[in-house]
Amino acid sequence: MVDLQYPIGPFSLASLEFSPELRQQRIELIRTFPRRFREALDGIQERELEQPYRPGGWTVRQVVHHVPDSHMNAYVRFKWTLSEDTPMIKPYDQEAWANLPDTKGSIAVSLALLDSLHGRWVALLHGMTDADFARVFLHPEHDGRISLDAALANYAWHGDHHLAHVKLARTSATE
Repeated sequence: MVDLQYPIGPFSLASLEFSPELRQQRIELIRTFPRRFREALDGIQERELEQPYRPGGWTVRQVVHHVPDSHMNAYVRFKWTLSEDTPMIKPYDQEAWANLPDTKGSIAVSLALLDSLHGRWVALLHGMTDADFARVFLHPEHDGRISLDAALANYAWHGDHHLAHVKLARTSATE
């Protein structure tokens, strides 16, 4: 049975491995995510956008709008961490953001934002050094310091996590 909340498994900071090869694989996941996300949404019907990926979960429309919101926060966190000494990042209420008026409309705007955002983010990632990836930020909801290498792993997982949600919702909508 597939775990509907975590279809690719939960993210675990404790079990992460790091290497230059894994870093490049994660950057590639970030680079290709907008295309893979669009492919999963290809031909989607309006009724499918209102399909939750699990009982009590967000609709596909909310997921599509959430991903660029989340990745925009990630991009800004990377820039803060690269330009400040161990910044304290600001968390946000994802549930509240998922219910704001801009999440009710067309997904085209969010997909365009995702394309542009990932283009900039990947350019930043490719320009970073090993020392840059070792830089850390403080997250008030997660005790401790989070390296940009760990954040990269988290957001590579995050994209695939929500890609799996879209695929689940589309599969259940056709059954």
